[in-house]
Amino acid sequence: MRRVVCNGERLGLRDVAEADVAALHTIYSHPAAVQHAPFAPRTSREVAGLVAGAVEAAAAEPRRLYVLAVIDADRRDVIGVARLRIEAELPHSAEIGFGLHPDQWGRGIGTDLVRLLLSFGFKQLGLHRIWGARSPANLPAQLAMLTAGMVEEGRIRHHLHTPHGWRDSIVHSAIEDEWTER
Repeated sequence: MRRVVCNGERLGLRDVAEADVAALHTIYSHPAAVQHAPFAPRTSREVAGLVAGAVEAAAAEPRRLYVLAVIDADRRDVIGVARLRIEAELPHSAEIGFGLHPDQWGRGIGTDLVRLLLSFGFKQLGLHRIWGARSPANLPAQLAMLTAGMVEEGRIRHHLHTPHGWRDSIVHSAIEDEWTER
């Protein structure tokens, strides 16, 4: 099994571990952190289940799912979670998702995180296309993806069912030969 370690100036990415459940629960259970997610705040038991599934997925061959702890480079604390899922039918393409604890918002950390995910996907995994979908109301995610070099492609109507009903998604993508690390 190949373990993920990817470091940037302010952030690092590594595979989630059972020891991360408490830190990840502070993100997954925070109402503001999941306000644009297709799920309600998670319990500690639900987060433990997600981590167990991520540990199991990390051992799969070929590996298609990367659930990564976002680490503050200075303090070494878990401040977020990132996900990269390689599409089974299109192994050159992957979907990303990410979330940060609200106390990290407004400092450009989201942009740094998207850049690090793109770098990981293109450089370490050899992907050709990376895409992500966001809630139309999630303007910070829009800014992070655009600033990191992703392009807005369009809207998928009634894409996800959330606790509040059906929600559209706005899709952003980056293509390896167009993307330049900034």
